[in-house]
Amino acid sequence: MPGKPIPKNRDIILVASGDSRLPANRVCWPAQAALEEAVTRAFAALGRRVVRGHPVDAATRHGFIDGQARGIEVFRSIDPDAPLVVAEAVWQYTSHVLPGLTRHRGPILTLANWSGQWPGLVGLLNLNGSLTKAGIRYSSIWSEDFSDDFAREAIAQWLKTGAIRHDRSHVRAVTARTFGARFAADVRRGAALGAALRRDQAILGVFDEGCMGMYNAIVPDHLLHAMGLFKERLSQSALFAAMQRVPNETAQEHYAWLRQRGMRFTLGTDEATELTERQVLEGLKMYHAAVELAHGFGCAAIGIQYQQGLKDTCVASDLAEGLLNNPDRPPVRGANGLHLFAGRAVTHFNEVDECAGVDGLITDRVWRDLGLDPSNTLHDVRWGAPVSERGVDELVWVFEISGAAPASHFIGGYAGAVGERQPPMYFPLGGSTLKGVSKPGEIVWSRIYVEDDALHMDIGRGGVVRLSDEETRRRWAATTSQWPIMHAVLYGVSRDQLMTKHQANHIQVAYAPTAALARRALVRKASMARALGIAVNLCGDLEDSLDRHQAPKLRG
Repeated sequence: MPGKPIPKNRDIILVASGDSRLPANRVCWPAQAALEEAVTRAFAALGRRVVRGHPVDAATRHGFIDGQARGIEVFRSIDPDAPLVVAEAVWQYTSHVLPGLTRHRGPILTLANWSGQWPGLVGLLNLNGSLTKAGIRYSSIWSEDFSDDFAREAIAQWLKTGAIRHDRSHVRAVTARTFGARFAADVRRGAALGAALRRDQAILGVFDEGCMGMYNAIVPDHLLHAMGLFKERLSQSALFAAMQRVPNETAQEHYAWLRQRGMRFTLGTDEATELTERQVLEGLKMYHAAVELAHGFGCAAIGIQYQQGLKDTCVASDLAEGLLNNPDRPPVRGANGLHLFAGRAVTHFNEVDECAGVDGLITDRVWRDLGLDPSNTLHDVRWGAPVSERGVDELVWVFEISGAAPASHFIGGYAGAVGERQPPMYFPLGGSTLKGVSKPGEIVWSRIYVEDDALHMDIGRGGVVRLSDEETRRRWAATTSQWPIMHAVLYGVSRDQLMTKHQANHIQVAYAPTAALARRALVRKASMARALGIAVNLCGDLEDSLDRHQAPKLRG
């Protein structure tokens, strides 16, 4: 069990969860193999042997556990008391290994390479958040090559004690007295917004629950009901059917609206590898159909799973998602000719992450109550690296997601946005992204998660810095160049503090025009969440501002 020394005569068993998509597993396998070699060397330097718990498959040409049934089979042959490492250099489906981990009694160490190439850190954070929700004890570590003192000392600690303790001094539980008299009015207003939601109730439209093995992204119904929230369980087949009823002329009108706003699309003719106009129009039919269905079912927010099912049927949902999260979007008229959700965002939670759905709904209500633009999105916590340029001298995170990011977050808005084809290894039928560079400004970040059968929220302040075009291109090249990117600094939260505490692959972000308004928005949001029964943690420095990280003249 965690908390006990690992006997020196015990081998360390290593397993690797991967994607369910064969092309992704094959393309990403070399990075995983390099990670496993580095981990094996790190343990060997401490006198311990690492043994793979499942072989590399010659037929598939990779060594990932690539399905839930395969994971159950693998864990049947693993001693449940053995010390276990789950190593990740890629995006992984936690469902592949969760059944085995629920029965594993030995100490568990999750780890990932510190790299933006493939979403290994994203996969690690999803795995950790899922284990937390499941009540499975684990330790975690991350490193570029596991030769640094931070990683070596952490592994040595795990071998000696069966657990790793990281610094969480940046976290404090929010109570009625946390924000003091200065924010008393915002505390009261946030609580009133929470009481109103409980009283009036609202609906989350869920287009097929569960996506890519993200156990942590499913909120149990009884926790939602206590807040006045209820799921409308919708089918992606209904969404696809509704798309077929959208006239071509309507999709063309949406396309013309975007181009008039200055959005560009990188078009080609090869459906297999390039973005085509047909793909763009199909994505705009999805957008139109999603708005109609959200209105028809009375949904306050919706989430499209997309990745499994629809990926083999139609184009990616990313363009539709980004449009939905923006109050300024192509108008969708109802049967009476009036615009549906006029002047409003249709809050969308990417990859049907229900925790993000609750968060996005709260953000929408708080920001509109303050008279602020409620455009918000989730991003993957993809990677981060130090920067020393343009007045910035610290670690800057790469927040990056394929879908859901609204153009209102970008430098130049729609005129600064471009649509590019989704990578074929993930999205065989293509579809347009909504790509841009997030504008400099103050943000509030947060994450809702499940722990001990209760909802929790971590919330903090941050800023988006403006980096040089060269550095932005470098970061896109090191990650996924087709996706929207945010250069984020988190106030009072270090790299390792975020990694040890954050309970998801996703992080929710919303802008405020000034640091003062960002503080008020955070206080109202935290207070609304508390009124809904969510336990809230304030992470980092509430009082910091972007001016301390980049001078205004360098952000323009």
